[in-house]
Amino acid sequence: MIRTIDMQHMRYLNLFSRITKISTQHCFIYNGQLIFVVPEALVSRAIGDNGRNIRKISEVINKKVKVVMIPNGIKDAEKFISTIIYPAQLKSVEVKDNVLIINAGQQNKALLIGRNKARLEEMKEIVKSYFGKEVKVV
Repeated sequence: MIRTIDMQHMRYLNLFSRITKISTQHCFIYNGQLIFVVPEALVSRAIGDNGRNIRKISEVINKKVKVVMIPNGIKDAEKFISTIIYPAQLKSVEVKDNVLIINAGQQNKALLIGRNKARLEEMKEIVKSYFGKEVKVV
């Protein structure tokens, strides 16, 4: 996974590192939320006692913040995506050829696509960078 990090994301990563004492190279914005990706063993430490670290970061940057685990290959795709899109619900995630098919109900499908396909485009970028696959929402 090769990505370029702009200055704003670099600031977010530095702030995250200073507050949580955990170094990570992955963050992105989905649906107006800033999402940090850390190793599974460090997720609870990154969140802090009673969400203290997340609240502190959220207050500083005035955005909602989430911490998710780094996916270990395509087998973690469903858990990774469902954590990112919460509170929307997934029915299942399938991989066919080079396409990741996300099955959701009608209401959740609308939540996943968003107005003017904004969330769908964000999800396509995230899935492409972490799994190297295209996305299709059904």
